[in-house]
Amino acid sequence: MAFTRKPQTFSSSINEVTIGTGEKAVTIGGANIMPLYTFDAPAKNKVAVGAEITDTGVDRTLPGIAAYYDGAETIAEIAKRASEMPGADFVALALNGADPNGDNRSVEECVEVAKQVAEAIDVPLVITGARNVEKDTELFSKLAEALQGRNVLFVSAREENYKTVAASAVMAYGNKISAESAVDINLAKQLNVLLSQMGIRPESYVMNVGSAAAGYGYDYVASTLDRVKDAALTQNDVMLQMPIITPVSQETWAVKESIVSEEDYPEWGDRETRGVDMEVCTAAAVIAGGSDAVILRHPQSVATISGMIADLM
Repeated sequence: MAFTRKPQTFSSSINEVTIGTGEKAVTIGGANIMPLYTFDAPAKNKVAVGAEITDTGVDRTLPGIAAYYDGAETIAEIAKRASEMPGADFVALALNGADPNGDNRSVEECVEVAKQVAEAIDVPLVITGARNVEKDTELFSKLAEALQGRNVLFVSAREENYKTVAASAVMAYGNKISAESAVDINLAKQLNVLLSQMGIRPESYVMNVGSAAAGYGYDYVASTLDRVKDAALTQNDVMLQMPIITPVSQETWAVKESIVSEEDYPEWGDRETRGVDMEVCTAAAVIAGGSDAVILRHPQSVATISGMIADLM
């Protein structure tokens, strides 16, 4: 007897969230199938890929990145080049220079940088802050005002600052936010509940459930992604039906395999190749687990992952 497989679809679905404006706006989420189960039903929206740039400039120690951004010197030129990267759907600006433990750039400087980036690109803009709660709270409030009308996604609002970030970015100036939790389904759900109680509508925020580079406690990430998607679809848990964005680059380019030189570890091979492999491997894993958007840094990583998405979705 021939085996007839029954497609697995669900009456519940992941919310849709749109970032950016105009013809190149990007919508993520909307699926009523398990991640990449396009053999069960078509995916409503493909996984989006972002090209990351920073306010501190391009890492020209990596030949592939240096070659791609050759001739781009100003932040506006770098942003435009990133927006044209093959496979990129949006640009992600990381305000690393705002970190109080680093350059500690002022909010005013960061706002000016963000405005220059926004004016230079015609694709959606995602902004990640200094990863410092106090600084990000002030940063996101001022940035949301300066970028009103551009439908920017700010990554991320946390338990410590979600009220201020949500009130300014979403309620006052009509942008979008992500709710960040530390690789824990209960914390993710709790923050979503708090945002909904504020009156933030489901189409105005996504989740950042946390990440880790492959091999660095990634099993916790995998477990969290699986549990979130399972609860959202099989249990119709409306507080876990927000799409997920994962800033892969911030984790993968910070681990030893992506940092140490070939001179120090000749048996490991070329540093850039290692970094790209780590970024691609991690991105593929989080997409398979249910991430609806990923942020990557290297042009080769963006091309590889966008090609994988095109083949699978």
